[in-house]
Amino acid sequence: MRIRIIGSCGSGKSYHFFEDYSNLTTDVLVDDLLAVRDYVSKELGQEKVILIGHSFGTYIGMKAAAKAPTQFHAYIGIGQMANTLQSELESLEYTYEQAKQAGNAEDVQKLELIRSSIEQGKELTPRILLQKYGGAARLIHENRDYISGFLFNPEYNGLDMIRFYSGMFSSQDILLKEAFDQNLPEIVDQLEIPTYFVTGKYDYMTTANAARDYFDVLDAPIKDFIVFNESAHYPQFEEKEKFVKWLNELF
Repeated sequence: MRIRIIGSCGSGKSYHFFEDYSNLTTDVLVDDLLAVRDYVSKELGQEKVILIGHSFGTYIGMKAAAKAPTQFHAYIGIGQMANTLQSELESLEYTYEQAKQAGNAEDVQKLELIRSSIEQGKELTPRILLQKYGGAARLIHENRDYISGFLFNPEYNGLDMIRFYSGMFSSQDILLKEAFDQNLPEIVDQLEIPTYFVTGKYDYMTTANAARDYFDVLDAPIKDFIVFNESAHYPQFEEKEKFVKWLNELF
């Protein structure tokens, strides 16, 4: 039996209304993650813990794996963060070209107006446009799936949906500024455990190219870079059968 901890942005059920999150940092989230690891390991009597991070969870996951390598059997980064500015510039160019090809002058103009801010690391490529042009998901409808998951799965409810979005909006700017200011490849350049980067070919939320550049310079005893050719930012859901097969064969 193995435990898999999924990293996230510090929202959802852990979000408390009216609490001050202005001093939130990824170091706080790393310590929280390590505490959760110890708790579930003790509760289930298992020491072999595989750490899986997705999207911004990979920033937290990489720092946790570097800080406490003996606590984890392996690390898997899905939609792995890397050089944040590089990723955003690639996202911008992808979205801009897709909008031009679609003949959507309004979207082209929107991107031209914020290009300077994105290039300076002050703003993200609009996620609504990445979704529109297939850089977020291709085989699922992520927004609909989020909402239906909150409303119809027994682990969550409507209030959890409010917590999720409230937590994300209250912490996102703080945490993303840290990611721009402290590029992950510069603060974690090696891991002491087997390391796997999983990316969708069409991922422009955290671009596959930036993740590959990070992978190439990362030092780890075992490492592999796995591309899911039909997916964007969610290969674990977009190609879930293939992902589960890969995971089970690996461990």
